Amino acid sequence: MMTLSCDVAIIGAGTAGMAAYRAAQVHTDRLLLIEAAHYGTTCARVGCMPSKLLIAAADAAHGVREAHRFGVRAEAPRIDGVAVMQRVRSERDRFVGFVVDTVHGWPDATRLSGRARFTGTGTLDVGGQRVEARAVVIATGSRPRLPAGWRERLGNRLIVNDDVFDWTDLPASVAVYGAGVIGLELALALHRLGVRVRLFARGPRVGPLSDPALQALAAELFAEELPLTLNAGELDPVRVNDQVLVGGEHFDLLLCAAGREPALDGLGLDTLGLPRDAAGQPQVDRHTGQWGRSAVFMAGDATDDRPLLHEASDSGRIAGDNAARWPDVHHRPRRTPLGIVFSDPQMAVAGASHAELTAAGTAFDTGRVSFADQGRSRVMRVNRGGLHVYAERGTGRLLGAEMIGPAAEHIGHLLAWSVQRGDTVRQMLDFPFYHPVVEEGLRTALRQLHSDLHLPAPPIERCMDCDTTAEAGA
Repeated sequence: MMTLSCDVAIIGAGTAGMAAYRAAQVHTDRLLLIEAAHYGTTCARVGCMPSKLLIAAADAAHGVREAHRFGVRAEAPRIDGVAVMQRVRSERDRFVGFVVDTVHGWPDATRLSGRARFTGTGTLDVGGQRVEARAVVIATGSRPRLPAGWRERLGNRLIVNDDVFDWTDLPASVAVYGAGVIGLELALALHRLGVRVRLFARGPRVGPLSDPALQALAAELFAEELPLTLNAGELDPVRVNDQVLVGGEHFDLLLCAAGREPALDGLGLDTLGLPRDAAGQPQVDRHTGQWGRSAVFMAGDATDDRPLLHEASDSGRIAGDNAARWPDVHHRPRRTPLGIVFSDPQMAVAGASHAELTAAGTAFDTGRVSFADQGRSRVMRVNRGGLHVYAERGTGRLLGAEMIGPAAEHIGHLLAWSVQRGDTVRQMLDFPFYHPVVEEGLRTALRQLHSDLHLPAPPIERCMDCDTTAEAGA
């Protein structure tokens, strides 16, 4: 068989692989995009988009149930599981279709189907086809992590989040193991759609928040609605006929959401002899995508570094650009971290987390606000949660924030932008805050933080409309 030769071979056609292809295409058209399975990103097929479709249906049902709290009388919602899942699958397929159309719009000669394996630093075997590449980008993504023996013991009673979005109807009961982002979002959505659910958290935390006070608040708030078992440790589920016995309860299914791991097996990486960290993961520079000093680059979830779509896209762009430039590798900046959980209440971590600041020994102060009595939040009956903002002592520069509460997906963006710009607390207070909006809670936290930092008092200006004095920027 004739050897295929290219400047850049990209293994994996997900978010990172597609971004790498576009970036490399700026420099060369001698590209090869290799995919072992099907086109369609994790986000579109089994992640961001189908999960938000399920959450949207759950929120609609919850809104009907809660309408009486506003004096609006409505009948209890009747959940049509078949219709719910039909919409989830239909819209999911629409999103996947956009991705597939994009890939098929690229030249046929740049696409190769098959499982790739390194036979040398610049050589690959793809289903018997030899490929020689000047540089290679590994963008193989991740897969759900399963405890040893569970698949053999539980068979088809064990599922992962990938399986949920192929359902044609909702099950009667599901146990969810793992209270991270995926487990929490799915458990709460299924619960609100009438499925009997129990969420088992391996430790004391629910979600990604690291601030101890907000951790405790999150566990308290979710336990008010969702059957929740904290500190469950390593479960020992048992299959009983067509059900699973978990924690003394029987469920139709056990959904394992115990995290994801890079999908790197079968690639022949041991033949490369490249450096790895203490955990055995490839040592990849996140600002170049380069593995060691070689012509092998990595991007996206395969790197086990911030497994989020926008991060995968950024890392794919960096890796693809540098692979095409090889050996002229450029160091590229990365965006301020931003993570959001689409639970209710929502959660967000923007910039540095409490745990990261503490571990780094950073001198910082914290501004706090509770949403319990925040005006607009109370109007909408979403007055649950809290926001903590962190700023550097001495300079007042915003470093990060953690939040559980209303509109976290939006406030999280504002905070991440301010961190990336290097805004100080004083500068943030000088921005406009409309009334009444949830963002006024952020202003409360910033005011407290400004006071605690012992920075010069803000100027006093006269309010021309009401003939009173007010804090500038208030």
